[in-house]
This record gives sequence, C-alpha cells and structure tokens, in this order.
Amino acid sequence: MKLSVVILNYNVRYFLELCLTSVREAIKDIDAEIIVVDNHSPDDSCQMIKNNFPEVILIENKENLGFSKGNNIGVSKAKGEYVCVLNPDTVVTEDTFKTLLQFSDTQEKLGIVGCKLIDGTGTFLPESKRNIPTPKVALYKMLGFSKQYYANQINQSKIGEVPILVGAFMLLKTSIYKEVGGFDEDYFMYGEDVDLSYKVLKSGYKNFYNGTTTVIHYKGESTLKDVNYAKRFYGAMQIFYKKHFKRHMLFDVFVWLGIKLAYLLRKTPEQVKTQKKNVVFISQSDNVEKVEQIIKRNVLLGRHLNTIENDTEVIFDGNTMTFKSIIQEMMVFSDKKAISFKILPKNATFILGSDSSKFRGEIIALTNN
Repeated sequence: MKLSVVILNYNVRYFLELCLTSVREAIKDIDAEIIVVDNHSPDDSCQMIKNNFPEVILIENKENLGFSKGNNIGVSKAKGEYVCVLNPDTVVTEDTFKTLLQFSDTQEKLGIVGCKLIDGTGTFLPESKRNIPTPKVALYKMLGFSKQYYANQINQSKIGEVPILVGAFMLLKTSIYKEVGGFDEDYFMYGEDVDLSYKVLKSGYKNFYNGTTTVIHYKGESTLKDVNYAKRFYGAMQIFYKKHFKRHMLFDVFVWLGIKLAYLLRKTPEQVKTQKKNVVFISQSDNVEKVEQIIKRNVLLGRHLNTIENDTEVIFDGNTMTFKSIIQEMMVFSDKKAISFKILPKNATFILGSDSSKFRGEIIALTNN
C-alpha cells in the first residue's frame, strides 16, 4: 500500500465530513487507506463515519488522549509506505497526494513534506513553513516579532527545504515516523509538530515545503484561540526547550518571562459576525434551481453577480465543483475586503466555512421547509 491518511478527530463532525469527502476524492487513483482516530467526541462524528464512509478504518478511543497519543495510535495501524497526518478541519485537492507522493519518491534522505495552507478566507497561513524556534526566536515570536519564526526565505508557492512543518498536514514515510518515535506524548496539544520536525532533522533527514499544492486549514475549528490556547502553547514550548536545548540559566529566565508576559498580555479576541449584503452561489451546473431554492430559504441567497464584489459571501457547490477549483477561486478573491466563503459538500445537507482562523467556523444546516 502506498499511503495511509491518519485523521485525529475531536468534536468537529461537520468539518470532518467535508475533510473525508475531499480525501476520498484525492485517493481515488492511489492504493491508500483512511484511518480516523476519534478522541471520544461527544458529537455524532463516529456514527457519521459509519453511515457515510464505511471504507474508513475507525478507532474509537474511550477518552481524549490528546493529539500526540491519538495520532500515534492511528499510525500504529497504518499499512502505507507513506503516512499523512491530517487535521479534520482541512480540505485537500484532488491531486494533493499525487503531487506530494511524486515529489517524495524523487528525493533522497527525505523527512517530512508539507504544503501550502490557507485559512477559510483564502489567506496564506505562514506557519505552513517555519524555522527552528530557538529560545531567542520563540521569545521574539511570543512578543509579536515573528519575522525570524517563519521560513520567509522560501516563496509560498515554491519548493524548498524548511526545518519545521505544521501538524495539520505532514506527509512522511511510515518507517521514519516510527524510527524517530512518532509524536512525543509528553505534549498533549501544541508543540508536538515542532518536536517531530526537529527529531527528523536531527536524524539526518531533510524536511521540505512544497507550495505547488494548496490545502484549506480552517484552524480555529479544532483549536480555539483563547487564554487556554496560550497556556497550553507556551507550556509546550517549555517542554521543547527542556528536551532539545542546553540549559542556560539566563536563557531560561528570558524564556520564562517571555511566556508569562505574552500570556498576561494576550486577550481573547471577540468574534463579530456581520451580515453580508450579497450571498452568491457558484456552481458549474446549469441546473441548480432546486439547490438555490433550498439555500435561499436558509441563508437569504442574493442575486447572481458577474463579478464578486466586496461585502459578499460566496457559497461553492461541492456537488459540481472540484475542491481544487474551489481553492483556486478562494485564493483569487482573498485580497478583496469583506469576502467570505462557504462550501456545500457533495451530497450534504449543510454548508460551512470560516471567516477567521481565530474562531470556530459557521455551520448552517439546510432544510427543505
């Protein structure tokens, strides 16, 4: 088997359905399997998988074991030569895995491969490629100076070696994952992707960013950005430094002060939802009247526009559009102000999207009434 896609899920049933729909399309011509590890979600994620994706290998944990342990359980069951660790709040294109596997097969001493990630507004996520967060670099990052933290030396649409990749999408050989011990289970959430990337580097492999394929990462859906996030993130950084950097009292003091200061100054952002003047449904079918009528009853669908204007919400029809074309459209209009996007997944009775990577996405159930 060529590829195992491992998805760790916790309580994001609708985003998981969209993710699985995209992954199913992306592995059609690949000898691949999908493994979902559910960390005891209180929603109906597991039943949805059983009903809609019977081919998925589902592992139901009896408690929330955290990101590291949950993924390690999934990879332990993987049969693929390569494994892709994928967040449930992501959307891959139909050729994402083909592109990255073809690239991977040509590289020597290959470690982890990442790709271009955008959020739900089509905006590039700079954490797609990062430098090693030495205590000095991380301290600047925590205080709001992030230039050295991200691997800005590589264009977001190009290919190049980078030290650190993000855990939302990591593709590597299963044998290497196991060789370095997988995700360190001392981390419950956050920091484990930095740790894994660094362990792979120290083992003599090369990590690559490949910006020729793009994946949506809604981000805020599986990770709410609040004071609890800050506490866990900075705590994870402390674990990382204790493991990988020589202890130095002065550095320890600065890092500790930086963590405390960043935590104290951090404010929980307020989510403001504004009603868009125009809501546009984009489909590649000429016969969309029935779907439009259903959406109109739920979201007040506006007039069809020849060009997308500001203050507009765009709903893409996943029944007739490829995920690749949807993502391309999002990136084209991402520079316009007040444009937001939602997707109607194939055969689904809901639409979803996110106006910001800092907040939970919005899910709207569609009814015929």
